[in-house]
Amino acid sequence: MRTPDAGFSLVESLVSLVLMLAVTGAVFGLLNPNTQISQGQPEAMDMQQRARVASDVLARDLFMAGAGLYAGPQAGALTNYFAPVIPRKMGFQNADAYTVVRPDAITIQYVPNTYSQTTIRDPMPQPSSELKVEDMPNCPQGEELCGFKEGMTLLIFDDLGHFDFFTVTNVQNAAGHLQHIQQDLSFSYQPGAYVAQADTHTYYLDAANRQLRHYDGYLTDVPVVENVVGLTFTYFGDPNPPRAPKPPVGVANCLYDTAGNLLAGLQTLTAQGGSLAELPLASLADGPWCGNGNNRFDADLLRVKKIRIDIRVEAGDDALRGTGSEFVRSGFSKSALRTLPDFSVRFDVTPRNMNLGR
Repeated sequence: MRTPDAGFSLVESLVSLVLMLAVTGAVFGLLNPNTQISQGQPEAMDMQQRARVASDVLARDLFMAGAGLYAGPQAGALTNYFAPVIPRKMGFQNADAYTVVRPDAITIQYVPNTYSQTTIRDPMPQPSSELKVEDMPNCPQGEELCGFKEGMTLLIFDDLGHFDFFTVTNVQNAAGHLQHIQQDLSFSYQPGAYVAQADTHTYYLDAANRQLRHYDGYLTDVPVVENVVGLTFTYFGDPNPPRAPKPPVGVANCLYDTAGNLLAGLQTLTAQGGSLAELPLASLADGPWCGNGNNRFDADLLRVKKIRIDIRVEAGDDALRGTGSEFVRSGFSKSALRTLPDFSVRFDVTPRNMNLGR
């Protein structure tokens, strides 16, 4: 006969323990995959955000590429004078040689919204440290040197394909004292050459540190996006040879002889899937060369109308990367639920100023 305070038997206790363990194990089995997925979700969102930031930064400046003078002596896109998009690092520090073309670097140049647009008044020989300009109606009233101020980046160029960038170090008595962004002027500019406030941006992949970096052409070189493991620029352009810049009769440049005839050497290309032809990198470093000094550029760059950008970012945590073709750098993740393949994005930019007027 059972007593009122009798407990569970040993067999009953064991059976209940086994049942409890089975139920608990099943619950944890359901929760574990969600736990692994939740560990990777923040990094997955961060990868997409990094790709978006890189895309926005590049698209913004590429969209402006080639914007030229509009309130000064001569209206028109910079592509009528020189190539505003060049596939290498340019500037004062660690610039690539003019013979170099890189799939992972691009220099973009344009004139922003500014009234500081004019022409030089006195010759600019090599070397030169002083700039004197014409006081044109569009120049800001009451300001020396057409509104150019200390710290501004200036662009000087002519009708023959020469161009140079400066940083203004001092403005005094209508003469600006300049720091040239290259070591020396690439060309001796004559009165009438154009000068304006300008922007120059170089973006490139620092493969060793896995960074998309931005260089301002002078002293500032900073990372824009981390954990970037791939960056490629592909160029598309007009199948027909460029026809600008065209110098006056009696003067030759990279496109024309002294009689005003187009030079031989630039081929007519075959359009691929539309009105544009792909421009292989090799064709952008085989001449003929325009400009002078280390600012020289291949004449085929005057054809460029569209740039395709491919960006690839990776998970920053090695524990979230596995092995295989989905990864530029292998990690040590063994779980499919806890593995984040590299994230890639591709987009095209058609700079309006390299396809239209200004």
